[in-house]
Amino acid sequence: MSPNGSDRSSRRPMRRKLPQVLTAGLILATATGCTYKDFPRLGMPTPVTEEAPRILSLWQGSWAAALVTGILVWGLILWSVIFHRRSRTKVEIPPQTRYNMPIEALYTVVPLIIVSVLFYFTARDESKLLSLSEKPTHTVNVVGYQWSWGFNYIENVDGNPSTGSTVPKELDAIPNRFTKQFPKGAEGVYDAGVPGQRNPQTGNPGPTLWLPKGEKVRFILTSRDVIHSFWVVPFLMKQDVIPGHTNAFEVTPNQEGTFLGKCAELCGVDHSRMLFNVKVVSPERYQKHLEELAEKGQSGYIPSGIAQTDPAKNAETNKL
Repeated sequence: MSPNGSDRSSRRPMRRKLPQVLTAGLILATATGCTYKDFPRLGMPTPVTEEAPRILSLWQGSWAAALVTGILVWGLILWSVIFHRRSRTKVEIPPQTRYNMPIEALYTVVPLIIVSVLFYFTARDESKLLSLSEKPTHTVNVVGYQWSWGFNYIENVDGNPSTGSTVPKELDAIPNRFTKQFPKGAEGVYDAGVPGQRNPQTGNPGPTLWLPKGEKVRFILTSRDVIHSFWVVPFLMKQDVIPGHTNAFEVTPNQEGTFLGKCAELCGVDHSRMLFNVKVVSPERYQKHLEELAEKGQSGYIPSGIAQTDPAKNAETNKL
């Protein structure tokens, strides 16, 4: 058989497999259960806070930059494969190009520009997302522990400004820069989760954190044992819960409903059980829930975390 005939016969199996490959790709693309409305979010859930669209925009921009870069790189690869392949009638080595300074400068400068642009937008959005207001409407101390979550609602539940005038010892792990912004008379209520607990309405595993719709909430994150990570999936944001260190961020929920949360840091053998729920309700229903916790005897606070030394507690002096 001639060499040309051999080439044609070797290509036939590839041509037969092409429809199968395309069919498999189509099935893979359509089997995710996503609709055309989900596609613009590129895998992200629907945002349910005022801050989350900023994160979604950064995600979409990063994908757009990656797509443009990928098209350019693959385009150059295919162009070189098609137009610079070895001729069938010639066996000599094609001309070799070395030390092309314009090209070397191009592939050095362009990646630096891409990284710099991505860094700028990331730093800009991170600074905005982690900025804290001078006086948040609500403050919740989220306590991570093996293997569940506790929630200290730092609120003036009874409306008496004289109660809860001092910071209790249970909240000693929280730095002064946060405690000085607690509302007056915040005697507080708490909810401490246990493994195996479930939301009574949805049946989803884990304790339930209640939040008011349309009002800013500050989360103060503390841990009793190891590093955890507080992640409410449709908030599009998570932050580490570190023993001996306090993190904080703020969100304003803008959609009522019950949403899933989980620990996003491998924290030990039962890490997969560290699930929780977030229930966003009206401000009136939120206040009623706090009163219900007080009626059940859950007034005060659970221990917030590992005690910190004074230098560690007050090391960060950024003005809020």
